[in-house]
Amino acid sequence: RGPLCENPLTWFTLHFKDTCVGFLLGGVGEINKNRHPNFMVVDKNTAVSEIEDCFKRFIKRDDIDIILINQNYAELIRHVIDSHTAPTPAVLEIPSKDHPYDASKDSILRRAKGMFNPEDMIANRG
Repeated sequence: RGPLCENPLTWFTLHFKDTCVGFLLGGVGEINKNRHPNFMVVDKNTAVSEIEDCFKRFIKRDDIDIILINQNYAELIRHVIDSHTAPTPAVLEIPSKDHPYDASKDSILRRAKGMFNPEDMIANRG
């Protein structure tokens, strides 16, 4: 995994249908050697437990490096996302056409803000 790895990064997407179709058309979707897809289409009838179970399965896969998830679905399983502390797979929250991105809800951004103090960055410039 990572930039020194010979294999390209593998993505997993967990999205609203329109977003997922866009990624699939862009060539992100695939089925691994065990015939497991690297995506899940979520709609209004998908149970939160299904989203949570799928996310848990995908963070355990060694062929997944990045998980893209619509932020509104990330909110439904926030406790699971927040408990994932390993560097890979990285979990990136993205907006959907019906739900704009809200940086205050993004777990990675909140973690990153806790890693440094903005005042230290300004003080070290001069």
